[in-house]
Amino acid sequence: MIRKWFGFALLAVTALTLMSLSSCARSQKLTGITVTPSSFTYFSPAAAGVQQTPIPLTAYGSYIHPPANKNVTNQAVWASDNPLVAQVSNAGQLTAGTGCGVGNISASIYTDGGNMNGNVVVGVMTVTVEGPASQGCPTSTATSNLSVDITAGNADGVIVSSPSGINCGGSGGTICSAAFPTSSSVALTATPNSGKSFLGWAGGTCSSVSAGGLTCTVVLTSDTTVDASFN
Repeated sequence: MIRKWFGFALLAVTALTLMSLSSCARSQKLTGITVTPSSFTYFSPAAAGVQQTPIPLTAYGSYIHPPANKNVTNQAVWASDNPLVAQVSNAGQLTAGTGCGVGNISASIYTDGGNMNGNVVVGVMTVTVEGPASQGCPTSTATSNLSVDITAGNADGVIVSSPSGINCGGSGGTICSAAFPTSSSVALTATPNSGKSFLGWAGGTCSSVSAGGLTCTVVLTSDTTVDASFN
């Protein structure tokens, strides 16, 4: 009789233990989301029509009961608070916008079965898109000025930079100087007007010249002036 009672007691304890574990698993609770990387900086806005290589973002959820850290990238709802500066896909793929400034990318999970009026846990990362200080853009702490001096034929063509910032010459190109991150490479491309020609770059400031002599690439280690002329 005692042995039979002991067997019933053991079964009861086992059942209670299993119920407790099951209950614990069902009550696992999401308490926070961390997005990596936590910040990212683009040194220039995206050029319109140019396809970018996205930066993959990852969201990790912190849970309790029991404690766990899980990859929730594909469960999160991704959003940008400033699409002009930064955009993000439903899968957490980050790309720069066409404007400069600072934006926040959020990864959200609604804990009430997807009810968007219920409780939500949010993780955030920051995106900075730098650009020319002359256009009110944020710049890195170390910058150098790049200037273009069209010594002849100022109205016979235009010189633009990549990253954007300089648009010098022609009928409306009045921005002939801009700040770029020190040690960065800046490409200057000359486009002569119809019936005109580009004579070339002077001063030995180009680290390389390409596109039939029309593009001058400068490695910006200090304030630099590039001379050019049209005919």
